[in-house]
Amino acid sequence: MNNELVQYIKTYFGVSNSEDQTKIASFFKLEKLNRGDYFLKGGHVCHKFSFIREGILRVFAYHNGKEVTQWIATPGYFVTDLGSFIFNKEGSWVIQTSTDVELFTIDRSDYVKLIAQVPAWNSLEKLFLVSCFGAMEQRIFQHLSLTAEERYQVFFEANSELFNEVPLHYIASMLGMTPETFSRIRKKRIK
Repeated sequence: MNNELVQYIKTYFGVSNSEDQTKIASFFKLEKLNRGDYFLKGGHVCHKFSFIREGILRVFAYHNGKEVTQWIATPGYFVTDLGSFIFNKEGSWVIQTSTDVELFTIDRSDYVKLIAQVPAWNSLEKLFLVSCFGAMEQRIFQHLSLTAEERYQVFFEANSELFNEVPLHYIASMLGMTPETFSRIRKKRIK
């Protein structure tokens, strides 16, 4: 059993029982994707849920002919189109690798088996989804209440390494600003 995967399971789902940890981990398989590969193409059903071991993925959609970045997923976090995965419906997001990536992945059919084999899973999943919802609420609140400079600062403090690892226009899009505004704020911060 992979210790990183067990740590993800403990951290994100609060699983403390080692037997449950082992059962849950047994459903996840190591998956490798190359830079530029698609984890999910827009309009398709997302059949997998993954924890990122190494690498970076970008979650985005097309709007009015432009790419709008929703999230940049990094090691130690999960990646999926949650609505598509849970409800088995067409996804809204495109998820593409920005680097070579290693993932611990569970597919939808194994996820259904997991629910049957780990009785505590329903409660754990509910807590996980509430946590995701809370993070989304926080992000929406920041977009509504913080200035562009404040959003930049909050993101930079939490994710400074990304500024050297992904194109900056992805970060600008995710923060809800034009590349020009992002560049102006960045230059002001660097001085």
